[in-house]
Amino acid sequence: MQRRRFIQAITLGTLAAQLPTLRAGEPQPDDASIKDYLYRMRFPDDHYHQDILTSDQDKVILNQVCKRLKRIQRVVGYGNFNIISFDEALDLSNRYSRVGSFTPRETQLIEQLFYEDAGIYGFSGEKTMEKLTASIDRQDVRKIPGSGHFLFRGRPTELYNDIRSKVGEQVVLTSGIRGVVKQMSLFLDKASRNEGNLSLASRSLAPPGYSFHGTGDFDVGRNGWGSLNFTEAFAATEEFRRLTDLGYIDIRYPIDNRLGVRFEPWHIKIG
Repeated sequence: MQRRRFIQAITLGTLAAQLPTLRAGEPQPDDASIKDYLYRMRFPDDHYHQDILTSDQDKVILNQVCKRLKRIQRVVGYGNFNIISFDEALDLSNRYSRVGSFTPRETQLIEQLFYEDAGIYGFSGEKTMEKLTASIDRQDVRKIPGSGHFLFRGRPTELYNDIRSKVGEQVVLTSGIRGVVKQMSLFLDKASRNEGNLSLASRSLAPPGYSFHGTGDFDVGRNGWGSLNFTEAFAATEEFRRLTDLGYIDIRYPIDNRLGVRFEPWHIKIG
């Protein structure tokens, strides 16, 4: 009943601007497609008939990649896994027998997912990394004590410290820099746990190569809240109210955004 009431409550006169930017030559959306789009953004973890899923064969490969990436994470540690490059991951897989080398089919799937247009999943965000082998200069980052995460030096670190100073130390860094490997791992794990549904994964996680976590964005949360920090519940906290009251904090994915991504009140936009 709650979902039905949501659909009935939509005011169509204000919705056209909320849809993803149309590609050249595409037809204008009608009222039904507008409703459908916003419904999917409000309930991103449901499965929909237009979602793109991997083939049964690729599901097997996808699961293999997920497990191999997790083994790499155990070798390098949680924090370092956030910033290793794909070349480093390949090297580690070849050097450590407990990881095992990526198979040609696994690397083919990784390359395909990185280089294909994420618009086919319904994601309309900007591509932030052009190369699968993009790396992060360790001299440009600093590890944030007690978090297991890194931030880029300069504006990201300064803004995080400013938030902590003005909003309170109850605010914690829940995710900082994510290189290609970490984003690939998160995205594939989400898809793997949902029948290989790439569209569903992209409503909650930018596909690898599209994440602004690789260029400066970071996530904040409330100390002690755990996974609740990655739900809309964070928007009802005193910490979020204080963040918005500052007047200069931007959220990368606001409610009913046009990017094919759910509302993420925890995701701080840099630039």
